Amino acid sequence: MDRIVRLVYERSGITLHQGKRALIVARLHRLLKAGGFTSFSQYVRHVETDHTGHQLSVLLDAITTNHTSFFREDEHFRFLAERVVPPIVADGRPVRLWCAACSTGQEPVSLAMTLMQALPESHQSRVRLLASDISTRALKTASAGVYPMKVAAGVPPSLLKTYFERGLGADEGKVRVRAQLRRAIEYRRVNLVEIDNLNETFDVVFCRNVMIYFDKAVQQRVVSMIERHLAPGGYLFIAHSESLNGLSHELKWMAPAVYQRRAA
Repeated sequence: MDRIVRLVYERSGITLHQGKRALIVARLHRLLKAGGFTSFSQYVRHVETDHTGHQLSVLLDAITTNHTSFFREDEHFRFLAERVVPPIVADGRPVRLWCAACSTGQEPVSLAMTLMQALPESHQSRVRLLASDISTRALKTASAGVYPMKVAAGVPPSLLKTYFERGLGADEGKVRVRAQLRRAIEYRRVNLVEIDNLNETFDVVFCRNVMIYFDKAVQQRVVSMIERHLAPGGYLFIAHSESLNGLSHELKWMAPAVYQRRAA
């Protein structure tokens, strides 16, 4: 178990506290059975020697909960539409966003809908929305863009009608994000603790409900990395349950869980 805890921390930055270990054992037993492994040691060696990162992703999927929803903490989306987008449009620049922990896709889809509603039609094709996660399983769901109707219950009816298609036949009870919106989002597997440079900067980075899994050292590494990827004047959104207190950065507090990089 100590090897598993160390492996997860070294490869993902996630800290597994002592109180979670019984839950971890219960969840990993299912992986051992499914993979035909006879011991935890044998399973850990299998994960450690998989250089594709797939088995690590499977492990993380087993021990973490990808809880997300459409328009979660919705005041952030209003801030984006009312405070962030208008100056970018006025400057005639493309809008560049990074959803840095996109899980199963509800957050980047919410961002895309917010942008499509806030931007003039002439500017809608000038959106760059990168959505990343460490979990390949979550990314598969996100890129498919298919959700049970109950999952989409938080989407306002007008947006649901505009940006989703209702399933028929075998897909009854499900909705699918329309192609127009899916094309606006690039999904990519990114490990936040391993990345150094994406070779681009963003006007907005949403990195919400992921730093709660990190200790201060990993939080510092991730915040410094994100700060390097913010364009001058760019915004970082974190979750209301998270804080940058005690971390070193040059970001200015703008609103609850919203920070801005100083303009050059």
